[in-house]
This record gives sequence, structure tokens and C-alpha cells, in this order.
Amino acid sequence: MSEASSYRIGIDVGGTFTHAVAINASTLELVARSKVPTTHAAREGVAKGIIDALHAVLERGGVDPAAVSFIAHSTTQATNALLEGDVAPVGIIGMGKGASRWFAELSTNIGSIELARNKFLKTSFVFLDTTSSPSEADIASALNTLVEAGAKAIAVSEAFSVDEPENEERVVDIARKKGLIATCGSEVTKLYGLRVRTRTAVINAAMLPKMIETANMTEESVRAAGIKAPVMIMRSDGGVMDIDAMRKRPILTRLSGPAAGVAAAMMYLRISDGIFLEVGGTSTDISVIRNGKALVKDAEIGGHKVYARSLDVNTLGVAGGSMIRLSDTRVKDLGPRSAHIAGRHYVAFAESMPAPTIELISPKEGDPADYVALTDSCGSKLTLTTTCAANLLGYVPEGDCAHGDKDMVALGFDVLARHCKSSSEEMAEEVLNAAYEKVMPVVKKFAADYKLDLDSVTLIGGGGGAAAIVPYVAKKMDADHALAKDADVISAIGVALALVRETIERQIPQPKQDDLIRIREEAYNAVASMGADADSIEVHVEIDPRSNVIRATAFGATSPADSASSATASAEEKEKLVTSSFKHKSGNPQIAAENSFFQIWSCRTQEKAFLPILAHKNLSLRVMDSRGVIRLKIKNGAVRAGTAGEAEKIIGEMAEEHSTYGDAGKIIPDFMIMSGAKIIDLSGLLDTWQVQTMARSELGTIPQDSTTVIVCAFS
Repeated sequence: MSEASSYRIGIDVGGTFTHAVAINASTLELVARSKVPTTHAAREGVAKGIIDALHAVLERGGVDPAAVSFIAHSTTQATNALLEGDVAPVGIIGMGKGASRWFAELSTNIGSIELARNKFLKTSFVFLDTTSSPSEADIASALNTLVEAGAKAIAVSEAFSVDEPENEERVVDIARKKGLIATCGSEVTKLYGLRVRTRTAVINAAMLPKMIETANMTEESVRAAGIKAPVMIMRSDGGVMDIDAMRKRPILTRLSGPAAGVAAAMMYLRISDGIFLEVGGTSTDISVIRNGKALVKDAEIGGHKVYARSLDVNTLGVAGGSMIRLSDTRVKDLGPRSAHIAGRHYVAFAESMPAPTIELISPKEGDPADYVALTDSCGSKLTLTTTCAANLLGYVPEGDCAHGDKDMVALGFDVLARHCKSSSEEMAEEVLNAAYEKVMPVVKKFAADYKLDLDSVTLIGGGGGAAAIVPYVAKKMDADHALAKDADVISAIGVALALVRETIERQIPQPKQDDLIRIREEAYNAVASMGADADSIEVHVEIDPRSNVIRATAFGATSPADSASSATASAEEKEKLVTSSFKHKSGNPQIAAENSFFQIWSCRTQEKAFLPILAHKNLSLRVMDSRGVIRLKIKNGAVRAGTAGEAEKIIGEMAEEHSTYGDAGKIIPDFMIMSGAKIIDLSGLLDTWQVQTMARSELGTIPQDSTTVIVCAFS
């Protein structure tokens, strides 16, 4: 198969529609797209929509199934199941031995779990004493008891199974031989904390029956279509995993929909630092990209901590289809009900609207009767939305999927303005300002939480409703913004371009060099086994000092770098891009260091202060690759070039020069190394020797006289 004939397929399963795209793997050109209704009610569940969208995009793009080198899909199934309580009842087999037996029984008998308001995951429980190894008959009896109690899936959890998983694995093996769906704590996570580990295993088990059924149907249909590439599933942290991994840990797909949009922002739009707003019809998902990575956090489900990392996302009930709410003659609120939920059409997309009249309605039973609706003389049910307001005020560019008929919008707002004794433009401004008042606090909180420089952060809009909200919010905040190309299918594009990803976590107090190298290799091997190309794999190791958790995150592409990545920007283009990036800075940007693929630009800056003499001076840095993409933005840092063989020495010298001291002792800066076309991220490590150990591991296989650039970032 030639590179030119290779295609990547991405399918995004939304709550209303399932989108699919075909992308040329060499040029990253969008070849075809399709949209079908998400099939929640079909016998096959969402799998039918996935397959319908797949066949449509293959046909429209004229794509030979044999030429598909990568196929992946996101899913709302896990999220919806948890929100709606549509999960399997779980039978728990708790285990423990010796003096800690009573503690193990107490910690593994967790009862019903509230997943959402008035939605519960029901469990039944049996405990096995493993002081002496339980017989197969004892295990079978325990399993039968749970099945008789109504269990459709089994979760096995034993104290200290992180270090000794044999008993858990034995019970799971016996359960599976009996035809039962089963999982265990040590299979889902390697972190200590028996109650949280048990809870994670139970929630994972509750998802398994439906998720496995969907996975099997999807894989069978993909194979029947003639596609031989491994089927990948979007994870909640912005990467993909193979379908076999999903069959074991479906809990990792819980936020795969929002994660797909962030993946597109990183891979397709090449955003290094930004706040991503994926704007649909009913809700907006807001998340953060920093230093080219999606920011993730420990997950909670129904207010309960679980051992699963997921995108740090805030979902707001305001979007492109949000309906207007009135209080007398002023806009009271926007949403959370949308035109779709109310069964109304956007005025912006109406073909005609003779003699419209305004009324205030309750979109759903129990809603307040203050939502604006329009009905014309033909009985058409319409409504004014955020998208309509943005069209009236000129924020939606020509050709955007949210671009509507301005004459229809003007007519609709004229009716509203007469009702409110105001002007159309003032009413539209009130609507967009109501959206801004909801979005702005979240954007500012993310910027504060993650120490983002709002002067250099871009607000990136994705989703079909992006133009309805993002340009106005950016204007009010005096921030840069960008609307994603192909915004309406941006999540499907993100799925198609996502990297294979895996995170390995271990709790190790006072880790040694071998511990760091071992966990790095485990993460590397995990993504390699799922098909990631060895030369593309990068591993980021970090240490959480509060919990003694070492976390290694590996990610890599499923094929070698393609020809699209070899395009280079001219010197003039690079300088223009860098100057624009330093727009609020004083001083002249200049190249501080470079290797064959990266240029590191620096610019002297001075922070604002009440007294100029007290203003802090920084060296701001931009790391730009040969394509002209700014990969890292550093507010204050330092940079040095050297050889791979000199890296450890340079790191030691830079750490000594730029470390600070506080109540917690010595605080070293964050380090990144530019080696060839890779950025080796060594941030998140606590001591100089840890940074040097990981640098030695990463650089040990390349020529020691090759040029590397070391950057450190500090407050």
C-alpha cells in the first residue's frame, strides 16, 4: 500500500449524530465526511450508527477498505450509561487474609454506588478468606451466589493485590470459564487504596456487558467491510487504545467525546497552548491544552474518586442552539434548553417565516415558561438562538456551518425587539453577553489553575456552534481566537488523528533510578504492543509527591511520520509567526538556540508592577518546529544547546542556577529537551537526579555528539 492510498477513519458518536471522516494519511486532507443519527434505540445500540457512518464515508470518499490503515471511534456509551444508571448489576468478590481480613471485608463491601442523581449501580457481595488458598469449588460457589442475586458482571478485589495479583487473576479466570463477564482491581489499576480500587473495578465491571457487545459488533462489521486495520477506541485522556484494551477497561472511555475534540486541536490545528471550546447545539465542553498536551486529572464518578485519568473538562449548558429566556423586557438567561430539545428550528436556517409572532414557552414539562419561541402563519415552530444572535451581529464568517440567513435573523430579532421595546442589535448583544457571562469564569479559572498566560493563550472553537460563542467571548476578553477548520466534524477528525496512548501508575515511596526506568519501559512497551511505531513513541514520567505516585504516559503514532510532516516554513514566515506570538512583549525576538528541527526564540519581557523599579524581568521562550508550528510557549525560562553526551551535565548546571528554595525545600525548574524531531518532556520530576536519569534513558540510543537543546521553565 502506498502512502498516497492510505486513509485514516475517525468516527465520533455524539448524543444526537454520529459523524465519520476519511483523511488522507499522507496529506491530512479531509477526503470525505458523513453524518447519521446516533442509534440509541436500535437493537445493535450505537454500533449500528457507527457502521452506517463508516459505510457512508467509505462510499462518498471512494475509499478502498483495504487502504484504511487506521480506524477509531469515540463513544458516549460509557458516559450515558453512568448518567442514566443504565449499567449491569455487579457481584463483588472481596478477599483478604490474616489480621487484615476484617479490614479487607469492610473495604470491599461497598454497597450500591450513586452514579448520578437518583441513579444507582447495584451490587451484591461475597467475601473469601485467602489465608489458605480457596478451592475452585469455593470460588464457583461464591460466583453462583452472586449470579443468583442478579449479578450480570463480576468484580474481584483483594487487599494487596497490586503486589500479589494471583488470587484475583485466578478468580477472574474461573469466572470467565463459566461464561461470566469479570474484571479485577489489579487489572484496572496498580494503585494502592483498597476501597477506591474496588470501586473502580466495580464501575468498570458494570460497563463491561454493553461495551463488550458494542465492541464485538463494531469489530465484526469493520472486518466484514474489508478493513484489516486494528479497531481503536478513543480514551478519556485524548489518546486511543486498541479494542482488546477497551474490553478490559471501558472506564477509560468515559469522556472520549470531549477528548476527541482536544486531540484534533493538538494534531490537526497544531495548537500548543490554548483553551478549547467545543460548542455543540446544547452544551459546550471547555478544556485546556498546555505545551502541546491535553490536561488530565484524576476522575470522579457520581462524586466518588476512581483510579482513572480523564480530560479536565467543564461542560456548560450553553451552546449554539441555546434558547433565550426573558424577564419582562430583558434577557434573563440563555439555555440550558436548546432548540433541539424543544423541537424547534433555528430562525437562522429557516427558508421562510411569514408573519412571525412571539410567545414564551416551557420547552419541557416542568420548565419555566420564559423561553422565547416564534410561530409563523404557516404554523412553523421556530426559535431564536445564540447562533441567530451571532449571525445578526456579524460574528459568523461566510462558509461556516453556523452561517445563516441574515434576513431571517433580522426579521426574528425585530419581532423580539418590539416585544421588549428595544432594538434588534441590543437584544442580540444581550444574548451573546449572557453566553459570555457563563463561559468567561470557566476560561479564567482554567487559566489561573494551570498558570496560563492569558496574553499568549488562544481560544480555539470547535463544534458546529463554535462561531456562535467563541469570537464574541474572545473579543470581550481581548484574547486571540481561532475557529477550527471543519469545525462541525472536528471531533471525528481528532479521533482519526489521535495517538495511541497508555498511562502506567505505581505508588513507590522514595523511587530509585531503576524504578523510573522500569515504569518508563512498561509504558513504552504498552503502546508499542498496540501498534505504535517505535520511532514515534514519547514517554512523559512525572511524580506526585503527595501520593508517591509515579506516572508514565506514553503515546505514539501507528505509522512512521508521513510526508505532511516534512513541509517547512520559510525564515520570513517563522519570524512573522514568532513576532505575532510575542505580541504583548517588549524587545526583539531572536533565535537563542536550534537543532535540525527546532528553533528556540527568546524575548526579554517585563511584567507590569505598581512601581516600575519592582517589575520582574523574564526571558520568554517559544519553541518552533521546522513547519513553523510553535510547540511550546514559556513565560519565563532559560535555554542552552549542547550534545546528547553533555545533557546530564547541562541539566545539573541549569538546575543549580535556576532552582528556588521554600518551605518544601529545593524546587527545580521544569526541563524539556529538543532532540531531533522529538520534544522530551521531563517536567513533573522532583529532583535533579531524576531528570538526569530520564534524560540518560531517552538519549542513550542516539549518537552522543548529536545536537540537543535543553530548555527549563520556572516561575
